[in-house]
Amino acid sequence: MSKMCDKCGKKPQSGNNVSHANNKSKRRFEPNLFSVRAQLPSGEVTTLTVCTRCLRSGEIVKPKAKNAL
Repeated sequence: MSKMCDKCGKKPQSGNNVSHANNKSKRRFEPNLFSVRAQLPSGEVTTLTVCTRCLRSGEIVKPKAKNAL
């Protein structure tokens, strides 16, 4: 699975781990991604890998359940 949001393109960033002694070593900041079923504007239902910001903002429309009892 690619570590990139299918909607906004958010991907890992690089930075430093900084210790108490101010020693620096490289690290990666990974985006918070989820694999969700989404309904496209054409009506097609597909699985997308999206970040939590896209989910929270309502950019992703989830399909209705077929048989909600």
